[in-house]
Amino acid sequence: MTQVFFYHGAADRIAAACALLSGAYAKKKPVLVYAVENMVASSIDRMLWTHSALSFVPHCRAGSPLAAETPIQITDNLESIPQDERLMNLSEEIPPGFSRFQSLIEVVGQEENDRLTARDRVKFYKDRGYEVRYFDLSDR
Repeated sequence: MTQVFFYHGAADRIAAACALLSGAYAKKKPVLVYAVENMVASSIDRMLWTHSALSFVPHCRAGSPLAAETPIQITDNLESIPQDERLMNLSEEIPPGFSRFQSLIEVVGQEENDRLTARDRVKFYKDRGYEVRYFDLSDR
């Protein structure tokens, strides 16, 4: 069963997501980033280029010719992506087919709308028997 992790209370949701992606990359763990909104996908893409001055987090859009060789991929469509280890959800919706992934990572900011839609997703996962684990980012 998919493990569900909610990282909540992030002052800057995109920066928090990038920090988590950087940590996953350092541990050699691939992550597929689900970002339906182009603005969110572009923000993640840009920030991963500049997140740390001393390191680079290899990433690309899932449709790139380099996708098969790249550990961090950004996509708005989960249907044709073979990677099924880790999914980071940066949309307000339940990712379609999330249950094929070993783990689902949700990153939630402090904005009211972000928190409300995250609560709906938590309820959805719990109602279907998924254990949800929480990590508070508000002190960072």
